[in-house]
Amino acid sequence: MKIENIKPADIEKRSMEIIKETLGDVCFTPEEEKIVLRAIHTSADFDYAENLCFLNDAVHKISSALANGADIVTDTNMAKTGINKKKLESLGGRVHCFMADEDVAQEAAKRDITRAAVCMEKACGLKKEIVFAIGNAPTALLRIKELYEAGEINPAGIVGVPVGFVNVIEAKEQIMNTDLPQIVARGRKGGSNIAAAVINAMLYMIC
Repeated sequence: MKIENIKPADIEKRSMEIIKETLGDVCFTPEEEKIVLRAIHTSADFDYAENLCFLNDAVHKISSALANGADIVTDTNMAKTGINKKKLESLGGRVHCFMADEDVAQEAAKRDITRAAVCMEKACGLKKEIVFAIGNAPTALLRIKELYEAGEINPAGIVGVPVGFVNVIEAKEQIMNTDLPQIVARGRKGGSNIAAAVINAMLYMIC
């Protein structure tokens, strides 16, 4: 096998070229394709070309919200770290993750529910438009659905890509039954890195 001589600045570009060559023809809008490419680039998993679902004009609505300074709430500090905060902050937005907050831990223990669910409740107190980026906890998606149906929160959109085995598929299918703008990875796959990658793809399209 021959090693390609690629300059460091060209590695990502060449990677995207390889992904496109491997994918061949795909049935996405140009904006959706950029998100799929970014997810595959992050994971080297071509299944995202089939399991990423874009519902209710999600890319346009989430991108517009981010462009207008919406904040992001995520369920892991890993996703928070991975999101390009410099670009987000240039648009007037911030990333929040409440998982390590002491009040969240206490409330979750008191009610015997996950911290992720309590974090979604805490997000209701934010005074800005919100985009959720969920990469780990299906209970976060379920709580968002409950809060939305109760009229307690109305997010600009959701990136719903929790990974795992317990209630992951079910939580994704339930959130997909709402009319919220959303980008969801059906099935068990996902993760904090994918949540960050999807958000970053939209940020890169904006600025």
